[in-house]
Formats: sequence, structure tokens, C-alpha cells
Amino acid sequence: MAKQQAPLEALKDYLPQGTFEKVSAYLHQYRIHLTITRERTTVLGDYRNAIHGRNHRISVNGNLNKFAFLYTLIHEIAHLLVYDKYGHRVASHGKEWKTQFSHLLRDFLEHDIFPEDIRNAISRSLRNPAASSCAEDDLLRVFRNHDPNKKNVLFVEEIEPGKLFATRDGRIFRRGERVRKRYMCTEVSTGKEYLFSPVYEVRMAEI
Repeated sequence: MAKQQAPLEALKDYLPQGTFEKVSAYLHQYRIHLTITRERTTVLGDYRNAIHGRNHRISVNGNLNKFAFLYTLIHEIAHLLVYDKYGHRVASHGKEWKTQFSHLLRDFLEHDIFPEDIRNAISRSLRNPAASSCAEDDLLRVFRNHDPNKKNVLFVEEIEPGKLFATRDGRIFRRGERVRKRYMCTEVSTGKEYLFSPVYEVRMAEI
């Protein structure tokens, strides 16, 4: 199964020290059904509003380091709080969500939970939080600084032009030039071209 319910005490293993009580208070108050998932390449977290007597549901990727996990969970709790106040009457990532997300982040920042590099990146993002935590390039860069499991993982932007890299599914690409905010890369086996985010995670490859 892709998802597993997280026993509340087990959640401590996924959170930075000193945050469990604050997070669990939100889970209890809003009756949140939290699941921790395997790695998903398109999203880091997800929120589903309460319906037909079911609880609010939030899922977060379990492979994230503790700081990225907390940031993503806050992102999804902000969705819940906006829904609780406005229902479906406002845009998913509109000004109401940005205001709520910023408010929650500031509350956690005040308690000196994040390392300095992450705290600085979050402070910069508070001016206009991105719709998706996947789109927060600066944050993805600094989160990786605190993830020992990704020592051999590179971002596409770190691959030299013309060099080969492998994606998670084993496909091999040759890195090309930057096109606006993304990199044009060519799949070796098919010759097809694809645009990659600069912070898409890959590994060096040889053929």
C-alpha cells in the first residue's frame, strides 16, 4: 500500500525536536487523519477536506527530512484552515491561503526550530509563498543541506551541459541549455526533448 496511518507518537520521528506538541494540537483540534506516504515525485503533500462524516485528511511524503516534512505539513494545514473558514469560495492558493500559510510559518519561526539557512529561505518566501512547496527552489536547495540520504543526488542545474544523468525510473538524459526557468534535456534512447526543473533530483550516468 502507498499510504500508512501514522500513530501519533510515531510522528515524533518525522518532526524536528520541539514541534510535536504544537503539531499534535492541530491534529486533535481539527480531527485530522494524517497519513505518511511513500515518495511521490509530483507532490510532497496533499489535503482533502472532511466529507460524508469523514475527518480532514492530510498526507505527507515520508522520505522528506524533518524540516521539509514539517514545512509540507504546515502547507497542508494552511489549506485546512482556509477551507474551514471559506469552504470552496476562494482559490486554492489565493491570497487567503497565502495569508494563512505565512501566519503559521511565522508562528513556527518564532520558536527557533529551523536551522539558519532554512529560516532565511522561509523568511524570503513569506513575501509570497509559492503555490506548491515543490516550486520553492531556494527551499529545496537548503532542505537538501540537511538530508544525509541525498549525498549522491544532484539537481539538474548542477549537471554540466552535455553530461548524462539518470532519473528515478532509470531513463538517461543529456543535459542541454537553460530555456527560461527550465533546462532542455534530451532522452538518449529516443532523442526526445524534455524540460526539467533546475532542482529536479537526478544522478550522474554513463553509457
